[in-house]
Amino acid sequence: MRYLLGWILISLGFIACSPNNVREDAELASLLTTEKLEGSIGIFHNLSGDFVLSDKKWFRDSAVNPGSSFYIIQSLIAIETGRLKDDSTVVGGTSLYQAFRGDSLAFFQNLAQAIGRDTLQKWLDTLGYARRYDTPRITQPDRFWLDNSMKITADEQLGIVKRLYFDQLPFQRRTHALVSELLLMEDSADHKIAYKLSETRNTDGTRVLWLQGWKEIRQHPHFFVIQLSSRDEEADLKAAAKRILDKVLAGFLP
Repeated sequence: MRYLLGWILISLGFIACSPNNVREDAELASLLTTEKLEGSIGIFHNLSGDFVLSDKKWFRDSAVNPGSSFYIIQSLIAIETGRLKDDSTVVGGTSLYQAFRGDSLAFFQNLAQAIGRDTLQKWLDTLGYARRYDTPRITQPDRFWLDNSMKITADEQLGIVKRLYFDQLPFQRRTHALVSELLLMEDSADHKIAYKLSETRNTDGTRVLWLQGWKEIRQHPHFFVIQLSSRDEEADLKAAAKRILDKVLAGFLP
């Protein structure tokens, strides 16, 4: 089913969309204003090929630090290259599964060093990762996803999880499957919900939160991305993102 439907997907970006399948939704945008936060919410309904966005320009053009959302890519590279066998592989007393779910910076810094700068750079170039404005160049292999040397848009983030779901990234099917399982948060008889949530900071110190993933209903996926930005040091961005996600799942997806 994934390969049957996969041909209609856009790649990493918004470029394949046409005006006819993209609409801005004021009610979706109100989920951000209710939380008194800036940002972007994007939804892609795979079966119909329709995009619903809170703000088209922000979704397409606003590029910020990926933070630990980069662990999706790093895990794919590590498994594909054999640095990690599977999600049970332990590094420094922590398994990939535990590190991914717990956002262990130390684990992924050690993993980046083990993979090596040249290998990481090769895969970033192959994937076209974070290429909206510039080509990422790795200077510090254990920090480059945090030091604002590369930035990614909500559009690109949504494209990554779509391609991950449909086994369309340049990795083996087993690699896709193992990393997809890392994102799985709910698995019931009638639906699956998978996502990665991460918090980081932009160049100007603004706090940024990413949440991207999918809801699968009877093998039909609906993809979503939430990007939140705030200068308020007291704001609980993770709690806000989960409230927004609950409303997206309940009011904008089947």
